[in-house]
Amino acid sequence: MRVRKLDISQARDVRQFINFPFELYRECSQWVPPILPEMKLVLSRGKHPFYRHSAADFFVAESEGQPLGRITVMDNRNFNAYHGCQQGFFYFFEVVEDVEVARALFTAAFDWARSRGLEHLIGPKGFLQGDGMGMLIEGFEHRPAIGIPYNYAYYDALVQDSGFEKETDFLSGYLPGDHELPQRFYEIAERVKARRGFWIKSFRSKKEMRRWIHRVGRIYNETFTDNWEYCPVTDEELSVIADRLIAISAPPLMKLVMKGDEIVGFVFAFPDISAAIQKTKGMVWPLGWIHLLREFKRTKWANLNGLGLLAGHRGVGANAVLYTELAKSVHEFGFAHSDVVQVEEQNTKSLGEMAAIGVRWYKRHRIYRRAL
Repeated sequence: MRVRKLDISQARDVRQFINFPFELYRECSQWVPPILPEMKLVLSRGKHPFYRHSAADFFVAESEGQPLGRITVMDNRNFNAYHGCQQGFFYFFEVVEDVEVARALFTAAFDWARSRGLEHLIGPKGFLQGDGMGMLIEGFEHRPAIGIPYNYAYYDALVQDSGFEKETDFLSGYLPGDHELPQRFYEIAERVKARRGFWIKSFRSKKEMRRWIHRVGRIYNETFTDNWEYCPVTDEELSVIADRLIAISAPPLMKLVMKGDEIVGFVFAFPDISAAIQKTKGMVWPLGWIHLLREFKRTKWANLNGLGLLAGHRGVGANAVLYTELAKSVHEFGFAHSDVVQVEEQNTKSLGEMAAIGVRWYKRHRIYRRAL
């Protein structure tokens, strides 16, 4: 067995990296493949905006030409500059159930990170804000939300074997579509909107969404500064994130909380089209888009993956506005199920509020840390 750093200017190496999990999860009904154009963009140093400010390399473990595992390791200089640290990150870790293969992959990642003066390796954490984070440690019987990682149960033991410890967890929760918020939430929301002059902006088309997306990005850069995973988003990165979100969105489900002409918050929900992504094996062209469009109309699952208010508008009952708008979206579209996606465990206020309205936490993803 050997571990090889890939040359991602070579199409063969790119294909090998992308194709490995398709074989690994071939018999797994829960695994959802990535959208292939998005994966190819990540492996293009000339096109992906991450490489304008930071560095990453891709490794595979092989035996007699057959891949046994893969890993990506990153030096996100923008993240480190913002947080005043020297941390490396790993992502796209996939491996057969073999501790020696996992050790070899992590050894390559440790050596890469040390050579750049990094002091810790943390992950799984991706390239951009909005990339699904962590390694699944609870909820293996459930299909993940769009873009959220799925992995086999043996991964946790392999990661711990290489010296990693828990950094933090992200929880995802289930809420039935017919769940009714207590009436007091609607009453509080209406009072807050009247008192603070809030109104809800929704969208009629993806073209209209695109006109607003950079304004929304600026609000993101102000809203989540205290989050564990936060890193300021560049304009180029925002364009990539916008393309991704718009591609999987239904415009009426994307709502902004406004005060006059100012955006003060947002409420984002998405139709879960994971079943179609599985059917198309992540391909969009030439015919994958037909299955994706059909799934937009027939899916009974919603992914609730974006709630935020600017700091100056929190703590006055305004969260009731967010929760009631989410409830309206789910009911108006007739979703039977809702997946509340990846709330970090240190965000105890949000976890408590969501549990109080009936969210049952049923999936857990873990971020690990190891000193180098």
